[in-house]
Amino acid sequence: MNMLKWGRVVAATSLMMLAGCASTGLDDKSSYSWSTLPVAMPLQPTYQQELQLVHIDQIMQQPNIEEGELARLHYQRGLLYDSIGLRDLAKLEFNRSLALNPSQSDVFNMLGVYFTQSSMFDSAYDAFESSLELDGEFDYAAQNLGIALYYGGRQELAREKLSRHFQRNTDDAYRALWLYLSERKLYGESDATASLRHRYEAANTEDWGWQIVRFYLGETTETAFLDNITATSKDNIQLAERLCEAYFYLAKHYQFSGDDENAAALYKLAMSGNVFQFVEHRYALLELSLLAQQYQPVEYR
Repeated sequence: MNMLKWGRVVAATSLMMLAGCASTGLDDKSSYSWSTLPVAMPLQPTYQQELQLVHIDQIMQQPNIEEGELARLHYQRGLLYDSIGLRDLAKLEFNRSLALNPSQSDVFNMLGVYFTQSSMFDSAYDAFESSLELDGEFDYAAQNLGIALYYGGRQELAREKLSRHFQRNTDDAYRALWLYLSERKLYGESDATASLRHRYEAANTEDWGWQIVRFYLGETTETAFLDNITATSKDNIQLAERLCEAYFYLAKHYQFSGDDENAAALYKLAMSGNVFQFVEHRYALLELSLLAQQYQPVEYR
């Protein structure tokens, strides 16, 4: 593997979209070509978000603000920056908030996510553990710790954390999916899929996320899966959100099959709608970075 091949991988989406290539780029069950895959209009900052930023800035200019209130405002401004993709500014705000009030589970959780995205896994573990020490019932921190352990290569511990997290809400499709991804790394496709099917059959599967599980279980094709998204999304926001999730988990499917070219293209599509706050958007870029590392040339001394 070399950088030339990686160049072909990362260029897959743009080349296929421009050329409208004859092959589908997906499996034989799909009637889509890369040039006709459904996409949403990328989400843009809303007037309400911009107004909130202005409002927070005005409040923070007032004299004699208590440190606790100032910490809350920094955190709120960080969340707004995060929601529109300004992550460096968001991280700066979270650090400022934590400096003023170090007893904030939410802030440690957000910093842990950023550390995970940057492959700073030891720092991520520390941040999530701090979050859970402050609030042992904080579900987001529990899930994010499991995901960080998954990406950090500590699969046994990741599986333990994600399994415990799933048991707290067995009707949550996304908890089932991340547990499946961890078990797939540990036990292989057959055992992981059998466990996923057992959880699917025992759950209340009304929520849309279970459609992704149905695809993983082979109960729907890619065409039907993507058609369902375009047919049932009530507006562009929901379309962008569902496609972000769909393309991420489709990418994982192709990656497990050893098809890095399609996986890379699908990770890029997962990011295309600008759904910055979704786990799937956050980690699609990390997945691309990890793929790139596989194709780095070996240096000899």
